[in-house]
Amino acid sequence: MNEQTRLAAHAQLNQPAPWWRGAAIYQVYPRSFRDANGDGIGDLAGVTQGLDHIAALGVDAIWLSPFFTSPMKDFGYDVADYCAVDPIFGTLEHFDALIAAAHARGLKVMIDQVYAHTSDQHAWFAESRTSRDNPKADWYVWADAKPDGSPPSNWQSVFGGPAWTWDARRGQYYMHNFLSSQPQLNCHLPAVQQALLDVARFWLDRGVDGFRIDALNFAMHDPLLRDNPPAPDDGKPRTRPFDFQLHTYNQSHPDIVRFIERIRALTDRYGATFTLAEVGGANALAEMQQFTAGNTRLNSAYGFDFLYAATLTPALVVKALADWPATEGTGWPSWAFENHDAPRALSRWCTPDQREVFARMKALLLASLRGNVILYQGEELGLTQVEIPYDQLQDPEAIANWPLTLSRDGARTPLPWTAQDEHGGFTTGQPWLPLGEENLARAIDRQQQDPASLLALTRRLLQLRRDNPALREGDCTAEAVSDAVLVLRRRKDLQSIACVFNLSASPAPWPDQLAPSGAVLAAVNGAEPGHLPPFGALLIGENL
Repeated sequence: MNEQTRLAAHAQLNQPAPWWRGAAIYQVYPRSFRDANGDGIGDLAGVTQGLDHIAALGVDAIWLSPFFTSPMKDFGYDVADYCAVDPIFGTLEHFDALIAAAHARGLKVMIDQVYAHTSDQHAWFAESRTSRDNPKADWYVWADAKPDGSPPSNWQSVFGGPAWTWDARRGQYYMHNFLSSQPQLNCHLPAVQQALLDVARFWLDRGVDGFRIDALNFAMHDPLLRDNPPAPDDGKPRTRPFDFQLHTYNQSHPDIVRFIERIRALTDRYGATFTLAEVGGANALAEMQQFTAGNTRLNSAYGFDFLYAATLTPALVVKALADWPATEGTGWPSWAFENHDAPRALSRWCTPDQREVFARMKALLLASLRGNVILYQGEELGLTQVEIPYDQLQDPEAIANWPLTLSRDGARTPLPWTAQDEHGGFTTGQPWLPLGEENLARAIDRQQQDPASLLALTRRLLQLRRDNPALREGDCTAEAVSDAVLVLRRRKDLQSIACVFNLSASPAPWPDQLAPSGAVLAAVNGAEPGHLPPFGALLIGENL
């Protein structure tokens, strides 16, 4: 190594990590965060009003779920205008005010980008469907019927039924991986990619600090429209035709990576911008690592390791972390236990009488993981899944597949701000979904003044993560000591922290390989060195 190369490598090692590496990110679902105008639906002005609560948590950034113009058939993930705010959420001026207020509090702002599909009410699709030779004729995935009139392939929609809908105006089928009102963009087309990059540039110019890119592995299909092969029976319940196929050809085309590199080249021009991919499916891990490999692709990705897990076990955590080793070119992971699409974790992972202690252990575990951590609004309060009666369901997927799927509405209920108000201080009107009596009792104002509350604990743990480089960005080893006990070791430079968790409802023996000594940095549920009560957990500073 010559002197110039050595100095460059030394400079690289001594550069501070980008703001997003090891960050804590708070997901805001605007419909349910806070309603400023009393119409029962949360809005951007309500998010701005609630920023002090978010900033007090000690997170680094917020991620806003879609607020763009939309017919709301999939609550904003069906975009009719990428560069406008839907009137139910406010105006561009409200968005600009939110950005300014967040930045004033030291919060970065990420927004959702939906690049795989639009609404059927988008102007692009309205033009595309008029004829086979208009300027946007190929902006969506159109195909002729088979000779017998059936769809071009056997592909199935995530939300049920074929992934093809007949359009009489063009005399062709159009593709949709989700709702029939969410036509698939033809992201193979350079003009479509450029239009989406222009959308990203529009929001970057308004001051956003990053993007969470929705369903990115659905962005490109097999142009030959080959049939998907059947999926082998793995014993898991099959609730939709989608579950009967391997999704070999309707998604995950190799050329997605080239589009990703164009996205990264754009965001790099704006400095420390963060890009996060959502990736699901049987090949999620390989695709996440492909999408984040090296320095020319996305910064991070997250999958569904924890979001749909029925139980939380040491083996699950060990495998998830082992899949993201700290090796050259592997990428940087992000983790979420909850989000707007998955049932609340406390309703999946423990019984009702265990929720208070389990929530504390879960908060400590999330704060201990290597990678970025994402908190979904209300997770800091210990909110649980609300049972929504069929006649009050809003979620199109749940309505279509009732009663075989668990409604996403139950995890999207409004955030309770004040326990004494009828609608929890979320709105002065009728909320779009019920809050749930159990969650109302966990309101922010009730926990705000209680130093023993889950909210107070979450604040302390996020501050601990921020203050300790080993937790925020250090290496990690993970071991499932037993079916109940998990040990993580986080290390950076001369700092080492042992993280010990009893994931069971019974006392567990202290792991033999860990000395029952050292400075306790955090402990929950009565845990102490040498002693692991039910759901006990603690962090211990080790001497190196």
